[in-house]
Amino acid sequence: MKTKLYAGVAALALSAGAAAAEGHLSGVQITVSGTWLSPEAEIVNEIFDIFEAQTGAEVSYVGSDSFEQQVVIDAESGSAANISVFPQPGLAADLASRGFLTPLEEGSAEWIAENYAAGPSWVDLGTYPDENGDPQLYGMFFRVDLKSLVWYSPENFEDAGYEIPQSMEELKALSDQIVADGGTPWCIGLGSGAATGWPATDWVEDMLLRTQPPEIYDAWVTNELAFDSPEIIAAIEEFGAFARNDDYVAGGAGAVATTDFRDSPKGMFSSPPQCYMHRQASFIPAFFPEGTEIGEDVDFFYFPSYESKDLGSPVLGAGTLFAITNPGEGVQELITFLRQPEAHEVWMSYGGFLTPHKGVDTSKFIDDTSRGLNDILLGATTFRFDGSDLMPGGVGAGAFWTGMVDYVGGKDAAEVATGVQNAWDALK
Repeated sequence: MKTKLYAGVAALALSAGAAAAEGHLSGVQITVSGTWLSPEAEIVNEIFDIFEAQTGAEVSYVGSDSFEQQVVIDAESGSAANISVFPQPGLAADLASRGFLTPLEEGSAEWIAENYAAGPSWVDLGTYPDENGDPQLYGMFFRVDLKSLVWYSPENFEDAGYEIPQSMEELKALSDQIVADGGTPWCIGLGSGAATGWPATDWVEDMLLRTQPPEIYDAWVTNELAFDSPEIIAAIEEFGAFARNDDYVAGGAGAVATTDFRDSPKGMFSSPPQCYMHRQASFIPAFFPEGTEIGEDVDFFYFPSYESKDLGSPVLGAGTLFAITNPGEGVQELITFLRQPEAHEVWMSYGGFLTPHKGVDTSKFIDDTSRGLNDILLGATTFRFDGSDLMPGGVGAGAFWTGMVDYVGGKDAAEVATGVQNAWDALK
């Protein structure tokens, strides 16, 4: 682990040190468990250093690559860490329904709604029924991933005279213009080994958020709204307008399912370009050609919403949430500490971190790329978690994936949707 980059950590620790020498939590030990391993674990501990300096408490974090299984075992045995950092809401919701989580302190929902961009979305994502079926706020999100992005080559756009589209209508018009100019607008690949098909689920989720209110999305991921409802079939067909159009996709529609998602963006970097745009999450630069510089060789813009539908600026993504799995002295206070901008700014200074917290100093981001990605997050009017991750594994990571492969292969959208709904029904 490199030397601390965030100078504020040392400054805060020193300024709080005298007060913490006899701090109100002196001698209190708080345990935290999660999925973060090195180097993320060291960054998390650096954040907790601030809390320790402010309060005198001692915080011990342990990361595990089998967290999802271990947290259930520990909760059932009564030996869970005080706080657990969940990689997705579904597991937290399950433990809440079994009485293994403790609600956050009163006023937390109001604070999140006011201080997080698209605040009510984050309250909803952290609220689950307790063992009596009563909804309670259990989770505070911290570190978010962004999926609603389109990557492009600024040089290619400039050479062709193309402008960044500001609406879905403009994005479709740009796609048509690229075809008219003799080019191919999109690179799309669904290949991912045993997980082939998952990139299409992100497309469908983004399209649903751009064609229907968020309440429809919420009902869909729980199957309160059937998978083969007209709204969902229409969202699949919105994806098909891009992926099943031979003129729109590098290699033609037939190549979509067989092209590995890690290879699919490379067409933007060929000369002449095989495609002009690629829709994928904030992690995709890891698969760009070596030496690619974001902001110069490639850049990104928000996957836009329909101006005509007046649904705001929805964002699809993922994120981790802190929840209390074993209450004790200082535990609620540590959760509350995570509201401080400094707690977010430490990780911002290292990179690989986005936050919906409207109070952070965005100049603390390690680079312009991170700052630009976070601006999209802060501009969101609605945030929704990756839908397939919220569904049962056999559906979201099974029938939905394979159904999308069948769809790009030519199968009817309604038939595919009915097949996925059958997978839901088999679980009931």
